[in-house]
Amino acid sequence: MSDKPKLQSIKDFVEQLNAADAATPETDAAPAEAVRQDMPKSGRRARTIARLAAVQALYQMEISGAGSEAVIREFSDHRFDADIEGEALAQADEEFFAAIVRGVVAEQVGIDRSIVKRLAQNWKLERLDATVRAILRSGAWELAHRPDVPKEVVIDEYVELSKAFFDAAEAKFVNAALDGIARDVR
Repeated sequence: MSDKPKLQSIKDFVEQLNAADAATPETDAAPAEAVRQDMPKSGRRARTIARLAAVQALYQMEISGAGSEAVIREFSDHRFDADIEGEALAQADEEFFAAIVRGVVAEQVGIDRSIVKRLAQNWKLERLDATVRAILRSGAWELAHRPDVPKEVVIDEYVELSKAFFDAAEAKFVNAALDGIARDVR
């Protein structure tokens, strides 16, 4: 087990991003960001927050049975640009968030097939943690349906998200699965 505390909220993740930004000058961007120099840092951050929110929304939908439009509306009305404990959160790319959530729901059968193809023999998707499923579904959708986003960016972002929730083993699994899916769909 890792000594690192696991992510509890969007606020925790934003604090991790802020700490990384403070340690990383604008000219020395992280590897995924280096691929997207055409996008300003604020835009990259907004996409990262959108990906995190999409994973949380998909998790919420799976656990509660809520529909995608209700969850998108909840995030838009109550979670984005909100203050938590007196601190403003980073701005999310709300259109990107909604596209991921709607896209995963619309394409879930095909997405799940692409994920199952990358699981070990005799493993079922249902055996994976619900958060891991949400991460893989979001990443798989983005790899298959957003060719404008470099595959390295997609994989790196979802691996980093998995590190925020889990230990190194899950992050390696997410990396391997998304890399395989990327080879299949691109």
